[in-house]
Amino acid sequence: MKHPVPPQSATLVKRPNRFLGVVNLNGNHVEAFIPNPGRMHELMVPSTRVYVIPREGAHRKTKFDLTLVEYNDTLVSIDSRLPNHMLREAIDEDLPEFEGYRVERAEPTFHDSRLDLKLTDGANQILLEAKSCTLVVDGVALFPDAPTKRGARHMNTLVKALELGRAAACFVIQRNDAREWRPNEEMDPEFTASLRNAVENGVEAYAFICDINLDTVSILKRVPINLD
Repeated sequence: MKHPVPPQSATLVKRPNRFLGVVNLNGNHVEAFIPNPGRMHELMVPSTRVYVIPREGAHRKTKFDLTLVEYNDTLVSIDSRLPNHMLREAIDEDLPEFEGYRVERAEPTFHDSRLDLKLTDGANQILLEAKSCTLVVDGVALFPDAPTKRGARHMNTLVKALELGRAAACFVIQRNDAREWRPNEEMDPEFTASLRNAVENGVEAYAFICDINLDTVSILKRVPINLD
């Protein structure tokens, strides 16, 4: 999928809170919304090159979104709103893991959760939850980078969704330098236990690295998941 407008190069000055960044853009300090609740300590370092996209809206407090970060010669997308859109595009182009299925509905509600996508092949359905992953250490992608009770709840909901058909958790690694994905057990043992239980009960789990550039963001290929 294409960026709505070309990202503009800037330098991170500081991150006053989780959702706000101050950047140096063409010599001016401007505020930018950070569309990601994660900690991202390794990415949100002052003087790091980042990219912002102009945004307009009656209720916005900033005029920009901070969406891309350069880290060790790798371009990382930090917009946690994008994975379900990238997956939707890939599924429409016959992503092998969901071949024959199409998106029937976005943000379906099931039990106590709102998931990301409902897929159908006309007779069968898949309820799918997408998670954004930005943390990679020595080639291993790790999720989450902060405790997520919501993430654990989603895994438990996917187990219940098996009553109606297939259910899947997709971890979208928004960079291209990971060789495998693992749950970040040290950071969030509850999420890790919920994921392992979900997979043991039949929930499918997939991880994908992405092609991230200044024109587009898209699913690149699947990488192995290691639950040990």
